[in-house]
Amino acid sequence: MHADLLFTRGPVLTPEGRTATAVAVTGDRITAVGHDEVHDLAGPRTEVVDLAGRLLLPGFQDAHVHPMPAGLELGRCDLTGARTAEETVAAVRAYAAAHPEREWITGGGWSMEAFPGGTPTKELLDAAVPDRPVYLPNRDHHGAWVNSRALERAGIGRDTPDPDDGRIDRDAAGEPSGTLQEGAMQLVGRLTPPAGPDERLAALLRAQRRLHALGITAWQDALVGDFIGMEDPSQAYLAAARAGSLTARVVGALWWDRERGAEQIPELVERRAALTHGRFRATSVKLMLDGVAETGTAALLDPYLDRCGCATANRGTSFLDAAELPKYVAELDALGFQCHFHALGDRAVRGALDAVEAARAANGPSDTRPHLAHLQVVHPDDVPRFARLGATANVQPLWAAHEPQMDELTIPFLGPERAAWQYPFGALLGSGARLAAGSDWPVSSPDPLQGIHVAVNRVEPGADAPAFLPEQRIGLAAAVAAYTAGSAYVNHLDDTGRVRAGALADLVVLDRDPFAGPPEAIAETRVALTYVGGERVYAAHEA
Repeated sequence: MHADLLFTRGPVLTPEGRTATAVAVTGDRITAVGHDEVHDLAGPRTEVVDLAGRLLLPGFQDAHVHPMPAGLELGRCDLTGARTAEETVAAVRAYAAAHPEREWITGGGWSMEAFPGGTPTKELLDAAVPDRPVYLPNRDHHGAWVNSRALERAGIGRDTPDPDDGRIDRDAAGEPSGTLQEGAMQLVGRLTPPAGPDERLAALLRAQRRLHALGITAWQDALVGDFIGMEDPSQAYLAAARAGSLTARVVGALWWDRERGAEQIPELVERRAALTHGRFRATSVKLMLDGVAETGTAALLDPYLDRCGCATANRGTSFLDAAELPKYVAELDALGFQCHFHALGDRAVRGALDAVEAARAANGPSDTRPHLAHLQVVHPDDVPRFARLGATANVQPLWAAHEPQMDELTIPFLGPERAAWQYPFGALLGSGARLAAGSDWPVSSPDPLQGIHVAVNRVEPGADAPAFLPEQRIGLAAAVAAYTAGSAYVNHLDDTGRVRAGALADLVVLDRDPFAGPPEAIAETRVALTYVGGERVYAAHEA
């Protein structure tokens, strides 16, 4: 049988390395991998792609991403390109002026390092938009910036108490200063106009185009449900899957409502059944255990330090009861759910691993493939537990570098010992842990090649900075594997993530072979072609 698609003049990255130069695809699967002998499968209707020395490899998979919110932000007040306070405020003012019809100004993506202490004030927004409420989450979506109109609309004042799962930042006089952390975001976020079905679908498809252009063929949506302004993408996924416009393969992580307990599990079972169609499967559950280090809400075993280096009373925020978590996870595991943990601080990481261990003890071995995302601070005693428990380390490599948010808002408050425990990719890999990788987009860039660059170099692309904990670097092959086979494992897509005969033809062609160049040049690599099931979903020359 003649092939439908033939790639020639490799290199081709196989599980054994760059050991092939040609690949044949028939229908949606790879039918041959090898060298000149594969050319015999070419027929009169075979499409031949001359790699001409460019690398062919498995399609990238993002193991932790939020495409629909990212797509919505791209269509609203998108602040991801602003680097200073002045640029950020100017972008808000320009967007508001261009959209006088909007009742609320929404969007987000501002950088904490653009503002003193990472907390911009309401007065800055009041000057830019005095006539309408403004609600803008920051780039990590664990805090939001609001103006006085928004605070008034929500009834937030000096005497408003902090919610149990969040904080209203206040000025020296005790008045709300204009930023809301964690659960306090919802005090205003719940008042913002929700996107309609058409806008949500358009946002999802906008995001999918962006991800395909970066070589991403599958992903795990890390939040399928309603949470603090990140609107539920489930119906958009179903609409796209039913219409055939969902070209990626997607696993949805159903949101665990942290204000409820085990009584929600039957509802999750129902949602899993209802939200499975075509290329979309909602088979994972997202358990958010803590916040982020920059705001002092990541859960730590020992207290944060103050600016003078003295211990405070703050150990961060735990969103779920540590005593109940193992019971939840054991029950979810018994029902065949994968558990996808947000675990950023060392106390959250240990709690997640304890819960996985409890599930293993209660249910025995299973193929639910739990994974822990973010892993900013991991106590050295917990590193070997990943391999022992079969828990995948789901890393976001772009964060493992020196930049203002790390150097000014994190390291001083962790202290030197804990700061050295951050993003221990090399230690995890050396202990036998399986690595998967993701971006957390729109928190950071969804470009896998940027993430691979940082995983290998521990320096941001183009940055003039020392390597961040260089002993935690990993090799290029290991970094690529995390974004391909590792994430495919997490997504239970076992017939993807590797170039081998019989696998689904989810493939990407780069514009060069990064293995042939210096590590410092990895980020210069671009995607030329992306295929899902043998169908081309992106071509750089047509973009």
